[in-house]
Amino acid sequence: MFFDSILGWFSLDMGIDLGTCNTLVCVRGEGIVLNEPSVVAVRKGTNTVLQGGNAVGLVAKEMLGKTPGSITAIRPLKDGVISDFEITEAMLAYFIRRVHGRRSLVKPRVVIAIPSGITAVEKRAVLDSAERAGARKVYLVEEPMAAGIGAGLPITEPQASMIVDIGGGTTEVAILTLADIAVSESIRTAGDDFDEAIVNHMKKTYNLMIGDQYAEKIKIEIGSAGPIGEERTMEVRGRDMISGLPRKCIVTSEEIREALQEPVGQVIDAVTRTLERAEPELAADLVETGVCLAGGGALLRSIDKVLHQATGLPVRIADDPLTCVARGTSVFLENLELWKDTMESDMSDL
Repeated sequence: MFFDSILGWFSLDMGIDLGTCNTLVCVRGEGIVLNEPSVVAVRKGTNTVLQGGNAVGLVAKEMLGKTPGSITAIRPLKDGVISDFEITEAMLAYFIRRVHGRRSLVKPRVVIAIPSGITAVEKRAVLDSAERAGARKVYLVEEPMAAGIGAGLPITEPQASMIVDIGGGTTEVAILTLADIAVSESIRTAGDDFDEAIVNHMKKTYNLMIGDQYAEKIKIEIGSAGPIGEERTMEVRGRDMISGLPRKCIVTSEEIREALQEPVGQVIDAVTRTLERAEPELAADLVETGVCLAGGGALLRSIDKVLHQATGLPVRIADDPLTCVARGTSVFLENLELWKDTMESDMSDL
């Protein structure tokens, strides 16, 4: 353990928010140094990463849905967990190499945020992937804890703080107190499901096939969870499902909101279920402290208002919600000796 502490002075320890859509990396004392899509481009039929192992992140995302038959752009995480072990390892190795640079003599210690609802097997996959990608020691922290710390909630106090982290693959709902999770729920309904709902709406209503990236663009430009005042319209382009030819049409924010009702409703249900399981004293605190929203899904227009109407609690959106989890892992890095006993690791000495 002493030897590990000495090595810590020479390694560039990092915190990683290993997200379904984006991976963020922060370095102790420097903050977030990398924010790239969780996408890898490989030669079809193999796990060989293109461009000498560098077709990862932004470069690979630009290829999504546009690759020729010989190339496949893969998102190796699904619903917040690893769906392709080898590709995840290659992606992590690339990100660690990018951040750690030439400090190859001393491997970094890494703190990785994981969904609270994943299984022991899925945790082991994360540990093994990070170790094989070049980490000296890996610590796992649950996403709601990291998001709560990154959002500035007083989670170490004897007072309830509620975080709702709507990511790409999972939504993490948790009530935090005394530096631990009192009640939590993790559902595999999140931003990707919002995009899928828009894709399905375009198929059913307009017989128009669009890609996931275009659906995300629609969600960002005119999507909402509740009424937004002045309704908006947007021109949408895709492939006609009957003729097979390219076509465009006009959609309104009102119909996109209708399409998003089901996945948004599932998020709200998860929040209310978590509240129903809270101890009375914790529930009493939340009447005053309310709910904090984090993750990319927190940027969906009016989702805070819809959640307020469903729960009656004050709801606020965290500052820079996209980076809350990554900033939380940074705090764990800064206080690794203090927090390490509360985090899962590979239990090895180095």
